[in-house]
Amino acid sequence: MTEQVRVLIADKMDPRAAAIFRERGIQVDEKSGLSPEDLQAIVHDYDGIAVRSSAKISAAIMDAALPRLKVIGRAGIGVDTIDVPAASARGIVVMNTPFGNSITTAEHAIAMLFALAREIPQADQSTQAGKWEKNRFMGVELAGKTLGLIGCGNIGSIVADRAHGLKMKVVAYDPFLSPERAVELGVEKVELDELLPRADFITLHTPLTDQTRGILSREALAKTKKGVRIVNCARGGLIDEAALKEGLESGHIAGAALDVFAQEPAKENALFGTPGLICTPHLGASTNEAQVNVAIQVAEQMSDFLLLGGITNAVNVPSLSAEEAPRLKPYMALAEKLGRLLGQIAGTEIRSIDIEVEGAAAELNIKPISGAVLAGIMRSWSDTVNMVNAPFLAKERGIGVREIRTEREGDYHTLVAVTAGTDNGPRRVEGTLFGNSAARLVKIFGIPVEAELTGQMIYIVNNDQPGFIGALGTELGENGLNIATFNLGRRKEAGEAVALVAVDDPITREVAAQLRELPGVREVVPLSF
Repeated sequence: MTEQVRVLIADKMDPRAAAIFRERGIQVDEKSGLSPEDLQAIVHDYDGIAVRSSAKISAAIMDAALPRLKVIGRAGIGVDTIDVPAASARGIVVMNTPFGNSITTAEHAIAMLFALAREIPQADQSTQAGKWEKNRFMGVELAGKTLGLIGCGNIGSIVADRAHGLKMKVVAYDPFLSPERAVELGVEKVELDELLPRADFITLHTPLTDQTRGILSREALAKTKKGVRIVNCARGGLIDEAALKEGLESGHIAGAALDVFAQEPAKENALFGTPGLICTPHLGASTNEAQVNVAIQVAEQMSDFLLLGGITNAVNVPSLSAEEAPRLKPYMALAEKLGRLLGQIAGTEIRSIDIEVEGAAAELNIKPISGAVLAGIMRSWSDTVNMVNAPFLAKERGIGVREIRTEREGDYHTLVAVTAGTDNGPRRVEGTLFGNSAARLVKIFGIPVEAELTGQMIYIVNNDQPGFIGALGTELGENGLNIATFNLGRRKEAGEAVALVAVDDPITREVAAQLRELPGVREVVPLSF
């Protein structure tokens, strides 16, 4: 007799999640607030674990749950409380619900705008203290003001729609926002340096990545309009908190409303007590409707996976059938690395993507391969992207995606090629499988070069001239960086050479800047795979 499928709900969650599991014939236990030790002691009895944001699922807990545990479901977006690499290494699927709380978060940002404009929290505190300081709290209207959106994806576009209802003018900075999508949303697409001095209010709706960390830096805040008001309901770390405090104290920044902080829980913060500051404890997703939505979604997704094998909104595996998985796995690894390479080099310039499979690869299901390419490209810009939602995110940002099959064989028995259409022309990378399993880059931007894309690397374009390799090696050595592999290619007619160098440690911005100063260097991009 087959053992009944069992799921543990390890955090407080809307009761409809448990009801869905039971309706589907899955035995469910609800045990929230367990210590890591208590959780570790019982997880071996479960096929799935559903969490929100309190229970932390570590590698040790996963080890205690093996071999039974198959899926971890997060009712929400962030998976920072789950050791995703450990789950991947152990064959455990990690799912999230990336769009279940978009409206709630957008509405919280709008509420913060009102609170800032009319100083509502301060006026409430004063009035309840027995004062009647009617002349002290002189607010401003939202109507007619310019709202600057930093990030105009799913949540940002909802904020833009609500702001239009308030008769605000909306300008948006988002590298992925196409002109067509901007027209559709009724926003003016601008660069960040144009947004900063124009906006009366600024609200952030971007994930926290290496590219967006500190996007409102000291320098950026200095460029803002005097009297600007700033809202952050996105991610802590997007704003330089020390510089924000100085701006509030000097009066250059009229007010700031923060729902997120660089360090959470933020029980202590240098910003607390600063005039003009409003704070909430990461409430962006905290409404009844949002919690119901994400609970229902995670229960349905986990049930489909445990009973039928369907994979939806997984952050560490693509959507595919069990029969396809063995053949597609190495191709998806190759595709993800090619996309990751393009995403890190071409980045926000990308406007379209062509994914071509040739030879043996043309016989396979191209959708998981495409999903892997898109996830790789956008992983540099989003902390919640996965192979399932990557196509949606590409469409939302106006990036056209085309899939091409070529059954004939070219120079290789099997080939995956990705061409990114950019503002500066097409950029194409090609890769193949050695021994039907080992992913290799074979051509980059028209230059033949064989390289394994792995770990920490540097992409360098330079003039093809004697002595460069020695100078590069010396510079890396002086910075304590050991070279693991060195891969070269060149375009003779242009006098251009390419180097892909694997090193043992990450390349810092300072080292990259030093490399750019070497004679003959045209481009330097640190890479991570």
